Amino acid sequence: MATKTPIQELQPYLQENWKEAAFDSLTPVQKEMLPFMLERKDLVVESPTGTGKTLAYCLPLLDKIDSLSTALQAVVIAPTKELVMQIHSVLQEYAKGSNITGTTLIGGVNVQRQVEKLKKKPHYIVGTPGRILELYKNKKVKLHEVKTIVVDEADIVYDMELMDEVQNIVKGTMKDRQLVFVSATISNKAEEIAKEWMNTPHFIKISRDTEERESIANIYLISERRDKIDNLRRIIRHHSNMKAIVFFGANLKLEEIAAKFAYRGITVGVLSGQATKQERQKVMREFRSSNHALLLSTDLAARGLDINGLTHVIHFDLADSEKQFIHRSGRTGRAGQTGTVISLVTEREENVLLKWAKKLNMPAEKAVIKQDQLLPASQIQQKPAKKRNPRKSTPQRSGNFIKKKGK
Repeated sequence: MATKTPIQELQPYLQENWKEAAFDSLTPVQKEMLPFMLERKDLVVESPTGTGKTLAYCLPLLDKIDSLSTALQAVVIAPTKELVMQIHSVLQEYAKGSNITGTTLIGGVNVQRQVEKLKKKPHYIVGTPGRILELYKNKKVKLHEVKTIVVDEADIVYDMELMDEVQNIVKGTMKDRQLVFVSATISNKAEEIAKEWMNTPHFIKISRDTEERESIANIYLISERRDKIDNLRRIIRHHSNMKAIVFFGANLKLEEIAAKFAYRGITVGVLSGQATKQERQKVMREFRSSNHALLLSTDLAARGLDINGLTHVIHFDLADSEKQFIHRSGRTGRAGQTGTVISLVTEREENVLLKWAKKLNMPAEKAVIKQDQLLPASQIQQKPAKKRNPRKSTPQRSGNFIKKKGK
């Protein structure tokens, strides 16, 4: 008798929605995660961005929900508003054909509206830690029947110092609930927390295979800080169909930089932490619908974003850490698509970038700009230095008198 695949173990409506999505097969992380998720085991999962982690926990999470019950049964925690909305969108898509309902709980939104949605008894919630905890403390969210809690981008949640909020949420659930951490990178500290909170957790670590790594070109350009804006403009001019996120350090005025590009007819969006939910949604909607666009962003604002068809990731400022470099770069070349990572680095930063590239098995190729063309440095022939005639000794002037050398 043939063994069932993990998808065949799911409820019929999920199998139907999977067929509709027309995926060829499960990704490696989905193959690993689904059986453990269906057995309600605690998990810590490290897998690169774009490898299918969201679907790997969304499918079994929905599968275990009893739609006849009015209790809240699953909670997904994410560090940013955009990631919350993306996860909710996936859950809605795969809940089609069932009576399962859910809602989002994020900061910066009218609390009373969220309370009204909670009165409709959603089966799952997706939210940021602070808002979920706030509503739980105010007795608007009841966690005592929650079966599964997923913390997406767990490492980022830790970096943002939100683990205390997560811990208080977890404490409000059943002792035998399933707890899952997923992230592109899992730090030692996050692992320690997992061991402390979880019941005999299973650890899954997936790395990009050779084929996936080869689908991402990793190139860099030596550029002093004062030249970066001009070099970025020249790179954009060279790529007529570029759809890119450009990552900046936290202290730059991105609106001013965006204005320098907008007049060239390029759709330029700015994603900043200060923007309202409506402003951020508008920026993302316009960016997603455009074929040639730039999204200027800080790391905080772009955390967890999943954008189809992203051709480039540009590091205007080099990431602060290898982990941050992975999170940024993983936004292109997703799900088998090709992508390009371009880093604008100073001479001092070059060695840091090359060290990361070697460790991550993402060979970095040096490039130069010639006549607005971005070309591999290896293709540019260095002109031989011209031979100079020996300089004749020059008389030295002292006051109003000329003294010859050696005299």
